[in-house]
Order: sequence, then structure tokens, then C-alpha cells
Amino acid sequence: MAENNKPNRQTPIDNTYGHLQPQALDIERVVLGALMIDKDAFSIISEIVHPETFYEPRHQKIFTAIRTLNMDEKPVDVMTVTEQLKRDGNLESVGGAVYILELSSLVASSAHMEYHAHLLRQKYLARQLISFASRVETNAFDETLDVETVMQQAEGELFEISQKNMKQDYTQIDPVIAKAVEALQKASANKGGLTGVPSGYTKLDDKTSGWQASDLVIIAGRPAMGKTSFALSIAKNIAVNYREPVAFFSLEMSNVQLVQRLMSNVCEIPGNKILNGQLTDDEWERLDKNLRILTGAPIYVDDTPGLSIFELRTKARRLVREKNVKIIMIDYLQLMNANGMRFGNRQEEVSTISRSLKGLAKELDIPIIALSQLNRTVENREGIEGKRPQLSDLRESGAIEQDADLVLFVHRPEYYRIFQDEKGNDLHGKAQIIIAKHRKGGMGDILLDFRGEFTRFQNPEDSYFAPTPVNNGGEIRESSINGDDAPLPPPPEEKAPF
Repeated sequence: MAENNKPNRQTPIDNTYGHLQPQALDIERVVLGALMIDKDAFSIISEIVHPETFYEPRHQKIFTAIRTLNMDEKPVDVMTVTEQLKRDGNLESVGGAVYILELSSLVASSAHMEYHAHLLRQKYLARQLISFASRVETNAFDETLDVETVMQQAEGELFEISQKNMKQDYTQIDPVIAKAVEALQKASANKGGLTGVPSGYTKLDDKTSGWQASDLVIIAGRPAMGKTSFALSIAKNIAVNYREPVAFFSLEMSNVQLVQRLMSNVCEIPGNKILNGQLTDDEWERLDKNLRILTGAPIYVDDTPGLSIFELRTKARRLVREKNVKIIMIDYLQLMNANGMRFGNRQEEVSTISRSLKGLAKELDIPIIALSQLNRTVENREGIEGKRPQLSDLRESGAIEQDADLVLFVHRPEYYRIFQDEKGNDLHGKAQIIIAKHRKGGMGDILLDFRGEFTRFQNPEDSYFAPTPVNNGGEIRESSINGDDAPLPPPPEEKAPF
């Protein structure tokens, strides 16, 4: 019978429950006492601890009173803290004036104050992680919940915890000067002054010196302007011409569609023929010859639909670590989500995604290019200048404009039946790349040739034959693989039939 009472050695024993929450009440008392005897103590720990850092509820109230006094630039001592607690209606609940006096008598100085504050912060973080793990475990046992949703929520919560508790310390300027001088010396040795990843577009690189490390670059435009074509042309230039590894996250198209576009771009075969396979003998020969250029190119594509910012972070870190990826491209920002976090509206979510992309660019120290949609405002404006996109046209969030280091608009005037600019220049088959914001340099317009049938943007000096619009039943169409390069609208004077 005794044998039957022995625990089953194959059954794991869960020791999680019954443990005391991580806490250090004695240190909490010492920290509060030091804050009341040293007027400079609060400035030392104000960025390390907050009311919720304290485990004891009455200690939270006392710290809140001390913080209020400091923010109001009032003296902090036993008497003023007691009075503040009285005004807040919390004096009796914390133990009265006797307890406040007792706290101040525990310490003689604020020595080791910062060390003690860090200990409290560690205990607080441990409590947060325990609470987080408990919620994840509860949700994982709930068979009515989708496991992938639980994972995304868990990732979102963990991201929130890490973001709230991230602390960046200051740096003395000397090592920063050394880094800046080193970057300057590298730039001076580079042909053309390129300091970043080259785009392959001469005049654009002249303005930007290449895509700069830690920058968030937004490429925006209305549908049919060719944003994806432009991004893929850049990716091809970087990976094929310069052999720099590129990661392309497509939330709109499958990886096969992306590769089909790249095939059209590199092999100079119209996109509709890549789809239907009706190639001439010359085109088959060109495909066989030029596809070798694309084969082996360091382009890594990911077509995960509904990609979350948390999934992106995980994948991006691995790509940089394992594949030495130098630039990340996302098509497009508004299709991303931040599952697992709570938002009042979609604008708040887009703001969080934008801010997270900028943070990821800084963390990985590489440029991140994100495509973005514009709202419909531009369609309602009249005239040549009216059709030019503006920063205020960025869709869903002003935070995109705020977070971005560089904002480019892809604008094709001929889409709006504008065939000449204000200087009389021919705009047939042309695209304007408008630099609307540039933290590190000047702004302006870059004129590129747009080959819609090949889903390609190219330098004007690289063009050796003119764009050839395809006439199809009176509509001017530029052959493409999807609607990004849609048919031109009818001229304004034409009226739709009844």
C-alpha cells in the first residue's frame, strides 16, 4: 500500500504556484527614506523606478506623493510628504505620519541609491513576467482560442513589457566623434560619396548618398503609380548589380508574383507574356540568358499575409544575423498589424507600427524601406501641382511622416493626362520621384523612365528605346502583372456612356 502512495516519477511536478512574488520591502523602505532626506535623490532614480515598481501598495502612494512634490519643485521631507499624502487623502491608508517618520529614520544618507533602485526595477520586471506567463498559460489551456492568435498576443504583450522598460543611457561625446570621423573617412574613400546602400539611380543617390543605416524610408503613392515596381527595381539593382543582400516582405503579392515581376524586369519581357507563357523564340532566348543574372541573387522574399510587427522583428533579426541582409523592404505598411496590443483606433495601430519600424532600423543599423498608400485627397485636387502628392496625403497616420527619415513619392503625371511639366518637358513614359522629406539632405524631384510593360524604373541615360504603350480598344494600357500599373483613366473631356 505504501508503494502505491509514491509519486509517479514520470509526472512532472509543477512548482510554479505557491511562490512569493519577487519583492524587496526593506529596500523599498530604504529608497523612500533616502528620497526624504536628500533633495537630489529623486533625479537619480526618476527614470528607473515608478509608482508601480514598488510592491507594497502604501509604498506606491508614498512615492507618488514624493514625485508630485518634485514635479511641483517643492521641498521633499517628512513634513511635506505627510502634508501631500493628507491632500491626496492617502495619509491614513499608508500608516499615518508615524510611518513616514519611521521611513526617514531608516537611512542616514542616499548612498547606493541608484543600485537600490535597479534592484527594485528587477523585482518589478520579474513580477511582470510572472503575470505575463500566467496569462499565456491560461490562454494556451483554453481550447476555444486559436493557438496562433495566442502566440501573437503573447508576442505583443512581451514587446510592450520590453518597450516600457527599455532605458537608453547617455553617452559622452568623444566616442561619438570618433565614429563620425570614421564614417567621414569611409565616405571620402567611396566613389561618388556613397555612404549607404546604393539605389542604382544616379541622381537619387546624389541626393541621398545611398540608403542610410538606421533610416526609415517611406515610398508612397496612389494606386497605379508603380510603388511596387519601383521597390522591386531598387531591390534588383541592389542585389543583382551590387550583390548586397536584400529582404523583401510582400503582404500584397505572393512570392511567385514577385519573382514573375523580377523576371519581366530583368529579362525585358512584358509582364502579360510572363503570365500567359506566349513568348517568341527571341524572348525565350532572352529569358534563358538573363535569368542567369537573377539566379543566385541575394534576394530573400517573404509573402506572409497579415504580417505583424512582432513577426517582422523576429524574421528581420534572423535575416541580418544569418544572411547579412543590408536592407529590408516592406510592401506595404498599411497591411501590417500589431496583434496582441490594444488600440483605440486603426490610426493608433499604424502609429505603433511606424514607430516600431523606425526602432527596428536603429536596432539593426540598416535602412528599412516601407511602401505606403496615400489617401484620396490628391484625386480631388485640380491642375499639375494639385496632382502632386503631399506629406499630408499619407494615409491613416501623421506618425508616418514624423517617424520617417526620408519620404519619397512616386508620381506619374501621364496617369492624370499631364504630358508636360511647367517647363515644357515631355512627361510621356516618365515618373517623378519626389523627395518630400529628408532629414539628412536636400529635397527635390528625380525624373526616371518608367517601363510599365517591364515593371521597371530606370535612369534616363540607361534607356535605349522609348516606352511603347499598348493600344487596346482606345484605352492606353501599359502591360503589367497586376493592378499596380493599371490602365490610364479616360481623358477628362470624355464622358462615360449611359
